[in-house]
Amino acid sequence: MTVVIILILLGILLFVIEFLLVPGITIAGIGGLVLTVFGVYKAFNDFGSGTGVWVLIATLIVSVFVIAMSLRARTWSRLMLKTNIKGTVDTAPTDKEIKAGDMGSTLTRLAPMGKVLVNDIVREAKSIEGYIDEHSDIEVVSVEGTRISVKPFKDK
Repeated sequence: MTVVIILILLGILLFVIEFLLVPGITIAGIGGLVLTVFGVYKAFNDFGSGTGVWVLIATLIVSVFVIAMSLRARTWSRLMLKTNIKGTVDTAPTDKEIKAGDMGSTLTRLAPMGKVLVNDIVREAKSIEGYIDEHSDIEVVSVEGTRISVKPFKDK
């Protein structure tokens, strides 16, 4: 009887994994079905039809109860991430602070996007001439709102 109980409990556990962690028809769901059906079949085969029917009824009741309990909101609220992420998007118009022709340097590699330092302001910029290594001198080509386009600075 221990083997039957273990098979059925493993099958129910795989069903819960299927419903909550790996939605769709996967090996967990198929494995859960196979283990549960095999456990009930083994109960019918080893202990007769009377015990088999009781095992089948108990399996259905336990399955419904376990799935209902795992789908409750309070169950998952204990596992949820409760931290707030505080961040902002730079919406201040950059064209008032940085103008075309200004000089600066890259703080990160521009491939083609990266961080630049222009007029003591750190902003994200796009290279118009391929990749630019970090700590390279750059020249601002254009500024449209918060979009900055740069190119490598070449001494003339």
